Amino acid sequence: MRYFVFIWVSLQSLLTFGQAMKVNNELLWEISGNGLTKKSYLYGSLHSNDKRLFQLSDSTYYALNATDAIVLETDIFSLFNTLDTRKGEVNILYDNQGKVYTGSNRATKTVYGDEDGMPQFLDAYFQEYGYNAGKKFYPLEKVEDQIDLVADIVLPDADRISYIASELVQEKMIDLYLEGDIQALEKIIRVNLVAFPGTYDDLIVNRNLIMAKGLDTLIRKEAIFCAVGAGHLAGDQGIIQLLRKRGYKLRKVSASFSEIAIKEKVEVKSKRGYSFSDEETGLVAIFPGKPLQEKVGAGNSFLIYREMGQGNTYSVEIIPTDGSLSLSEQAAIYIASPGASPYNYRKQDDETELIEGIANTYTEGYHWVRIMQNESHLIVMKAYGGNKFMNSNRPFNFFDKIWFEY
Repeated sequence: MRYFVFIWVSLQSLLTFGQAMKVNNELLWEISGNGLTKKSYLYGSLHSNDKRLFQLSDSTYYALNATDAIVLETDIFSLFNTLDTRKGEVNILYDNQGKVYTGSNRATKTVYGDEDGMPQFLDAYFQEYGYNAGKKFYPLEKVEDQIDLVADIVLPDADRISYIASELVQEKMIDLYLEGDIQALEKIIRVNLVAFPGTYDDLIVNRNLIMAKGLDTLIRKEAIFCAVGAGHLAGDQGIIQLLRKRGYKLRKVSASFSEIAIKEKVEVKSKRGYSFSDEETGLVAIFPGKPLQEKVGAGNSFLIYREMGQGNTYSVEIIPTDGSLSLSEQAAIYIASPGASPYNYRKQDDETELIEGIANTYTEGYHWVRIMQNESHLIVMKAYGGNKFMNSNRPFNFFDKIWFEY
């Protein structure tokens, strides 16, 4: 619960025909001066996957496209191997032929919203874009430091904690965010933490100092697009003023919205998908974004990618095999299918055989599995998420983007 509270309290060009302007929007700031040869940008984000937050301005797309690196509070993708953001269990049922369907069409809740929102929450979307576009990435804080900070904070009033993390406060923050009012966002965070002496300093002020110092170093090296919780920007102790005190010029960039997409927006939105290839096995896998890769066991490789806003997970395990077991025998090992649900045997266009089905194991819960193998390796693919995800074609769309090149 404290981790969820932390997520919320640490919140935060070419012009074309039919352009609208939000001149009071304070989310995007241009950084220049102090000897910089390239402009960088500071953006206030909100740690949510609410679709309304993704109506980014033309100026934001311009800044994303024009810079060399993405900078966030921490490396969100490093959590792929540990953090399943789903907050509810999937309701799986079977018909009289053993076919699977979900018992609920309700959107599964997640730490960052629910299945009706965007696949990634806003910060993770920026990191995903950066990887897909081949840009560099830098975190301002270590994940371990953030988790340790939250663990050390004592918030004794359970009712107060519930209020801070309540949907009412979250919705108010979203309203203020859509207005681009970083002053009001900073105030609502400060007011809601006033009952806990020292907590605002620990969660906001002290971290602002760390992040401003890190930004000072990074913007001297290259042009960056930095997104941090919008609640960290405003006030005398906010990052904007801290950078100004270090000699930089920070200019508010007006939010412009064109009816016809500017070329920078088209360019940013075109960076979809991340292609992984393995020379040893000839495996090619196209993920929605860059997966986390780990070595597990003797020669095994494990790839995992999570859509943390909606709570969906995609993984591929590459397992050496001597060919002594048939694909059916491998299925008995790697697809823990409930008795009521049969396997499905298929062939790809290149005649590669595969077996797929539903499985139920700890810690994944119910998930879809597909396996295939060549002379030297077995490939185990898994996909799982909330009610809507499990009852959609998305797991199989992912599976169909994995094949042996040779």
